[in-house]
Amino acid sequence: MSNTISSATGRRKTSVARVSLTDGDGKVTINRRPTEEYIHLESLRAFLFQPLKIAGVEGKYDVVAYVKGGGISGQAGAVRHALARALCFADANLRAPLKAAGCLTRDPRMKERKKPGQPGARRRFQFSKR
Repeated sequence: MSNTISSATGRRKTSVARVSLTDGDGKVTINRRPTEEYIHLESLRAFLFQPLKIAGVEGKYDVVAYVKGGGISGQAGAVRHALARALCFADANLRAPLKAAGCLTRDPRMKERKKPGQPGARRRFQFSKR
């Protein structure tokens, strides 16, 4: 087993991802499965690999990610956030381009809680005067 260069945690909605970077040939696994098998949508895979493209290190590191909670979109965002943070820990010079692209910003959007006296977060029960 090769030595870990850096590791980081990323979050999105209710998903939490832990990513480890090691020297390698660019193999990416999520929850011990290849990325193509875990994330079927090409657009989400492109979104996930964005930090590697910006940093210009595709094929230089092996990425091992463990992610739990939420759905596929939230999990892809969490892995992207963790990957960008791990790249910053590996090379401090990558911080500026990753920050400019918005990869280091934790997306604060969460599901709004349901309020008492109504059926959902914003939805109200139907009003009738009589």
